[in-house]
Amino acid sequence: MKPIHSHDEFEKIISGPKRALITFKAGWCPDCKRLDMFINPIIEAHPEFDWYEIDRDQFPELAEKYQVMGIPSLLVFDGGEKIAHLHSANAKTPEDVQNYLASVAK
Repeated sequence: MKPIHSHDEFEKIISGPKRALITFKAGWCPDCKRLDMFINPIIEAHPEFDWYEIDRDQFPELAEKYQVMGIPSLLVFDGGEKIAHLHSANAKTPEDVQNYLASVAK
């Protein structure tokens, strides 16, 4: 996943021509570290998304705007609109993430 470093970059990414999957996370988060352990094969299996990550603590206003109440949270954007949100409680296993992606596939 590529990191997002600014609000402008975030807006450009979510409004791009391809669906963007953005993971809200933080360096101190144990569940985020667990996600990092299994996410790479899932990313490779889903090239229909542009994959990004953003530090929830650096951009709390974006987390609030998009109702990120726990981390990690995986949000899918299409044409600037949030179309799906996998909340942290449901992002614990590779199967959770794969089922989520299957539900939002075009």
